Amino acid sequence: MTIQVFVPKFRVEECLSEIRECLEQGWTGLGFKTVSFERAWSNYTGLPFSHFLNSATSGLHLAVHMLRTKHGWADGDEVITTPLTFVSTNHAILYERLTPIFADVDQYLCLDPDDIERKITKRTRAVIFVGLGGNTGQYERVVELCKRRGLLLILDAAHMAGTRLNGSHVGRDADCAVFSFQAVKNLPTADSGMICWQTAEDDERARKLSWLGINKDTYARTSSQGNYKWMYDVEEVGFKYHGNSIMAAIGLVSIKYLDQDNAVRREFADLYEKRLAGSNGVQTVPVAPGCESARHFFQVRVKNRDEVMLALNEGGIFPGVHYRDNTDYRMYASQAGRCPNAAAASQEVISLPLHLNMSQSDVRLICDVVSRSAR
Repeated sequence: MTIQVFVPKFRVEECLSEIRECLEQGWTGLGFKTVSFERAWSNYTGLPFSHFLNSATSGLHLAVHMLRTKHGWADGDEVITTPLTFVSTNHAILYERLTPIFADVDQYLCLDPDDIERKITKRTRAVIFVGLGGNTGQYERVVELCKRRGLLLILDAAHMAGTRLNGSHVGRDADCAVFSFQAVKNLPTADSGMICWQTAEDDERARKLSWLGINKDTYARTSSQGNYKWMYDVEEVGFKYHGNSIMAAIGLVSIKYLDQDNAVRREFADLYEKRLAGSNGVQTVPVAPGCESARHFFQVRVKNRDEVMLALNEGGIFPGVHYRDNTDYRMYASQAGRCPNAAAASQEVISLPLHLNMSQSDVRLICDVVSRSAR
């Protein structure tokens, strides 16, 4: 028996029932299920406008593209971001010929607002804040900083499905929030995401841009009355980023259990904390005050990571590393050395297994191996 870092849990019969409805109606693309899932997400989070996409990566690119074109940013203008993230966060900036500027991370492994302020220049246009593992870090300070300095804020909430800050779902204070429902996320589908705007104008434009710039999507044309359903305009160059009804059908099931599932994840995380407390050579990554984290993963820091990873693997336990400092990659190497906290964390972090198919005895076993092997 092995213990993997991520294993999704699907309510299979319920998912098949939702998917069967799509197949029976012959509508598997953008349509009635995607609309239902968007409404369910807005009802759940309180975010006013939710648009279902084929991935969070698409959502991040769409967010940067829309803000750039709306506000007239020039090639080379800067977006402050974190080097401790999956590369799609920072690729989204490069897609639009903008310049990612890395700011360092804090004890929560989220962007440090003090270093953000140090990195602001006359060409800075926006900040992308990543809620790593579901943690909010010093997000409220970042919101205040962006407002004070006239910067736009994109929340990369890929790990934050179900995260609350001071009792409210995250995303309300950002200009745009992007969530992930990829296969191993807390709200799993096979791959999809949600982009959430604050205004109807931005939401309407996002819907056109995610369907190649066409001003009437296929479902709207099919469900409308009258002739000339084939008449539409293409208002600007867009992308094929919209989600489909099969993924939405799975999402409609997963969202019903999200709070319940996240509560189990937090129980496992609390047990990790208790079992690892006082272990020599092991530092757990804290959750920020006021944050009810989705706990997408549970991270520890150890100085001898290779040895700890090997010991875990020999015991049939396969953790992850989230993430390598992006400046380790050729694409972003020009900024190496500018974020020492992120660089140090990149050499030490381990994401221990955390999923709904685990047991408390699994957690205890993992903790015992980590405690024995860390130094």
